[in-house]
Amino acid sequence: MDQRQIDEKFMRLALNEARKALHEQEVPIGAVVVADGTVIGRGHNLVETLSDPTAHAEMQALTAAASTLGGKYLQKCTLYVTVEPCIMCAGAIGWAQIGRVVWGADDPKRGFRRYSERVLHPKTTVVSGVLAGECEALMSSFFAALRN
Repeated sequence: MDQRQIDEKFMRLALNEARKALHEQEVPIGAVVVADGTVIGRGHNLVETLSDPTAHAEMQALTAAASTLGGKYLQKCTLYVTVEPCIMCAGAIGWAQIGRVVWGADDPKRGFRRYSERVLHPKTTVVSGVLAGECEALMSSFFAALRN
């Protein structure tokens, strides 16, 4: 399996998390953290459920991964998330020193790159656009339903 296939495999797991958020009337964003080919953390938006503006998918997945590993640094891990992280989540990703971040849909309005591309750890590599169409469709259908 090449890297693109591996990225798509784990992005599908992040999409499953996003669908859980959708089912709970949350903004449908999902995330998984992977180390050595194994999911060690997963999460989806729980902002409404927990009445917590910090309960983003990435934050949930990072917390779970750090708990699984027993440490706050995740240098050898990859975070898969369905939408480009916001500046808050990118800050947390930077503090965790995640080795690699892979996302599906870009977020030109709220994504971290609008504010600063330097918020991630300097050694973090980034891949964007993995299963972007599916990730974008989930978000579009959610917001279209809100407008109706």
